Amino acid sequence: MSSLTLKQFQDQVSELLLRHRSLLDVLSKFQQSGAAANRSVVKSITECGCIQIHAAKQEYHPEMTLDEAKHVLGTHVSGHLCEQCTEVVSNELGRNLFYMSALSNLLDINLEQVVDKESKKCTTLGLFNMS
Repeated sequence: MSSLTLKQFQDQVSELLLRHRSLLDVLSKFQQSGAAANRSVVKSITECGCIQIHAAKQEYHPEMTLDEAKHVLGTHVSGHLCEQCTEVVSNELGRNLFYMSALSNLLDINLEQVVDKESKKCTTLGLFNMS
């Protein structure tokens, strides 16, 4: 099976979105789905425990090279999502992507073009991309 393109996914979302066609509904569902994705990650820490957070000040020094900084600066995450948490987080991210596509459709924005533009910006700016 070939990969679904963003355009095909946007078209599919356009066909399926019936209840929440209002821009206001889509905006609130997009925000709600983002919060649910965040919550699913938090639950993997606080309820399952498959990942842990060990946060502290990032020890960056101006005299470091960029390669040194990449190795020193951490994610604060230890462990890996278990199979169950991976599925839950993936489902929530999928729902968020659904509403992002719906929002893009309502505003006549092509997600493939958005991704292409962002990729070009990342390529041009490299590590200086302020994402």
